[in-house]
Amino acid sequence: KASAYSSTWCSGSTRDGRLPPIDAKNQAEDILNSILPPREWTESGQLWVQQVSSTPATRLDVLNLQEQLDIRLQQRQARETGICPVRRELYSQCFDELIRQVTISCAERGILLLRVRDEIRMTIAAYQTLYESSVAFGMRKALQQNKAKLICKRRLKN
Repeated sequence: KASAYSSTWCSGSTRDGRLPPIDAKNQAEDILNSILPPREWTESGQLWVQQVSSTPATRLDVLNLQEQLDIRLQQRQARETGICPVRRELYSQCFDELIRQVTISCAERGILLLRVRDEIRMTIAAYQTLYESSVAFGMRKALQQNKAKLICKRRLKN
């Protein structure tokens, strides 16, 4: 007896194993809005909402992004080496824009880049916490050493 349904190992796929078509534009916009939510503000009693553009980027857009990054790094006097919050902020904004551009052309790739970005942010935050606690530990040890040194000097005087 023939059946109108086929059982396949991949749920949601068609008989030939391909995934069904999806509305890629709406999916990309939904993903973009979840990654970079619309900004809302009130100006002169009016509510303004700014959404992320879902317009695909051209090669020229990418070159302009690179140029703008270099200009803003110079304008804001970001340090070229070491820890620099200005440089980190500008590169973060640039990476968010690259994620936006990639998400428009391939939502899955954009989501993966988002995961990479979030993991990098968590790793940097962990390193920053570790650095701050090691500095505090070093300060405590230096104070303890100074105190022990004073005690030794007093014993030698007596």
